[in-house]
Amino acid sequence: MTEDFRFPANEIEQRKQRIQKELQQNGMDGLFIVQRADLLYFTGTAQSAFLYMPATGEPLLCVKRYLPRAQKESSIKNMVKIESIREVPSLISDFFGKFPRVLAFEFDVIPVQDFNFYRTLFPAQELVDGSALIQKVRMVKSSWEIQQIERTAELSYKTFEYMKTVIRPGLTEMEFASMYEAFARRLGHGGMLRVRDYQTEGYSWHVLSGRSGGMAGLLDSPVSGEGTSVAFPCGAGNKPLEANEPIMVDFSSVLNGYHMDETRMFAIGAMPHKAMEACKAEIEIHNTVLEKVKPGIATGELYEISLAKAKSMGYEEQFLGPPGYKVTFIGHAVGLELVEAPVIARGREDCLLPGMTIALEPKMIFQDEFSAGIESVFLVTEEGFRLISKTPVEIFVC
Repeated sequence: MTEDFRFPANEIEQRKQRIQKELQQNGMDGLFIVQRADLLYFTGTAQSAFLYMPATGEPLLCVKRYLPRAQKESSIKNMVKIESIREVPSLISDFFGKFPRVLAFEFDVIPVQDFNFYRTLFPAQELVDGSALIQKVRMVKSSWEIQQIERTAELSYKTFEYMKTVIRPGLTEMEFASMYEAFARRLGHGGMLRVRDYQTEGYSWHVLSGRSGGMAGLLDSPVSGEGTSVAFPCGAGNKPLEANEPIMVDFSSVLNGYHMDETRMFAIGAMPHKAMEACKAEIEIHNTVLEKVKPGIATGELYEISLAKAKSMGYEEQFLGPPGYKVTFIGHAVGLELVEAPVIARGREDCLLPGMTIALEPKMIFQDEFSAGIESVFLVTEEGFRLISKTPVEIFVC
């Protein structure tokens, strides 16, 4: 977080009211929150702490480390210092006069070992999954949250502008990535991206140039095979950038906890004709999907629209990966985590709602040749959509 940044007290209050309404409607007496992004969302602080959210009344934040900072950052009224999580059950009893009968947890992110320990702390309670309720509340952003994402969009735009001034032949993908990441860090980019899926790692250095992009096995987890390590077989590698080749840059950034995710195509000197046509097609697919965005449309329908458009333009084979390795999504929401619900994916029935902020990312792989893609973040409005991304939806030939 940048200095003097604070989540407004009214934001925390509104979030409390929304999750309590969900708890009440689903017959849950309380919610026990331990995951860092959820703590930040409901309290305004990401200190080492545990939040008990009752279905009614004020929540209790138990801070293990570091109470003075948590008090400075959070507007939660009931905040106590603890030495051990074992103190939490008695504190709940002291503050509320009773234990919850049905207690919800974040089943989607809590390790089994940790949950088994929590079960010993609450042996008489019925422990249920509250993760869907949390994701439901977090899906629709407030006007304040949208402003924060727009600030991150400005950071991302400035970073892409910087890329155009420093990209040159001879730099390795990793060297180029480190240059623009250092620039973004000076603007406030936090560097560490939060991703809810334990198998997914968030990082800012997706650079795939020429053939390294064509060797990607899975989109959004590209394997360049050009000098990436065994431990991190993805993102930028040691391949030097060359003139007159397609270069895909997928840049994710975070400012004060709120993420952006954008992809643009670059070329130094000139873009090869085949790649230029593919890049233009990706932009057309991107825009075709956006034209259909409106409240109430199912995300699965948007996915099918992208497939149909790619097929009509002759890119069915390359769209969303090579044959046998295609992914089945073209977008995901962004917020306090890089990848949030809903996802624009095959068969999904989630409907768009005003206030959702979603990264749309149709991409192609021409196996053993190159990759092509575009990614922008849009806001679902009452009438349709508005681009939050400030980076032009263009191909950058430098």
